[in-house]
Amino acid sequence: KTMRAAAPTSRWRSTAVQEPPRETTDARETTQMTMVAAITDALRIALRTNPAAVVFGEDVGFGGVFRCTQGLREEFGSERVLNMPINEQGLVGFGIGLSAVGGTAIAEVQFADYIFPAMDQICNEAAKFRYRSGSEFDVGGLTIRAPANAVGHGGHYHSQSPEAYFAHTPGLKVVYPRDAYTAKGLLLSCIRDRNPCLFFEPKVLYRSSVCEVPTGDFELPLGKAEILREGSDITCVAWGAQVHTMLKACDRAEADGISVEAIDLATIAPWDMHTIRDSVEKTGRLLVTHEAPLTAGFGAEIAASIQEYCFPYLEAPIARITGADTPFPLAFEKIYLPDELKVYDALKRTVEY
Repeated sequence: KTMRAAAPTSRWRSTAVQEPPRETTDARETTQMTMVAAITDALRIALRTNPAAVVFGEDVGFGGVFRCTQGLREEFGSERVLNMPINEQGLVGFGIGLSAVGGTAIAEVQFADYIFPAMDQICNEAAKFRYRSGSEFDVGGLTIRAPANAVGHGGHYHSQSPEAYFAHTPGLKVVYPRDAYTAKGLLLSCIRDRNPCLFFEPKVLYRSSVCEVPTGDFELPLGKAEILREGSDITCVAWGAQVHTMLKACDRAEADGISVEAIDLATIAPWDMHTIRDSVEKTGRLLVTHEAPLTAGFGAEIAASIQEYCFPYLEAPIARITGADTPFPLAFEKIYLPDELKVYDALKRTVEY
């Protein structure tokens, strides 16, 4: 096939400071943790190692609605673990101010669905703070945690996946863990990264994801996708809770003799185009799956970029299996979600194209 010029070094258009990837510390002692426990442990380490760190949000002093901050106020005091009023714009604005004067602000928005009142603070203030001051000031110490994705009974106000809104804003980093291990490592990286970060936590995994997690302090690199299994027939990309749906679909496809390369994107912005591009150049096919609606979902950005840089290698149209272009339904959640059968059918259709 005709060779194309290599993709640009980065598709990231932000003014954000890029830091070198940090290595993992897999050799350290591990123990089994739920995602909730891993997040709590990451917050505890951040508070213990950084006296400027403050955790705040609605009900976090009592442990939060999902108990991710359980016991932190008792350990670190009410001046470092703060309850905030039900005012997302106010609590994010507080975090911007705290980080602007050198603090490490770790905000919790109780549900990602309720982050929208803070859009102005996040997209017009936090994302542009370094740029508008000519790099004299920044709010790189700001991290915003928010439970996202479907949970089985959340309906339209407790199930949304808003990552694409923020990926569209230069100056922000947007991150999704897939399990307890990545939750701890990526959260610590977000807290210590010198750019404002949004950390979306798939709430359905809070207690269903249990795996071996290093007990000590460790970080995972931001902006780096992970190949979970290698394959030769098609590349499949997902993030967050959808990674597990993708892997189940891959198991079904492999039983039919289809070799799938499964990739966890992990960081939505800046996203790792190089890993996806290299995989598609090998397999010739791509499927992207996410819970957010189809139109303008982040899968569209991946599909457009891969089509641009891998067109001579493609053997079939790029497939997207996503949530529907409707409000998130309660009674019809199972119909709305991109389940393993929908992903499996799309894998087969794309390979057989």
